[in-house]
Amino acid sequence: MATKLYVGGLSFSTTEDELRTLFEEIGQVESVAVITDRYSGRSRGFGFVEMVSQEEAQKAIEQLNGREVGDRNIVVNEARPRR
Repeated sequence: MATKLYVGGLSFSTTEDELRTLFEEIGQVESVAVITDRYSGRSRGFGFVEMVSQEEAQKAIEQLNGREVGDRNIVVNEARPRR
């Protein structure tokens, strides 16, 4: 079962392809979304990555949380369900 991860603290220039490449170093990625402002189209500095399995998601959290990416330390944790 796929596990969705929240990725915060992203550089505003980080693309979905760059984020996918980063997480594919850990395991198989099902989907990637960098959230953008609907008016300007600019990144809002966070996104979501869906990993194929819970084990790979946990490994990604352990290895990438706090890691420096694009001169910023990113935050990686399991995404909370939408309200």
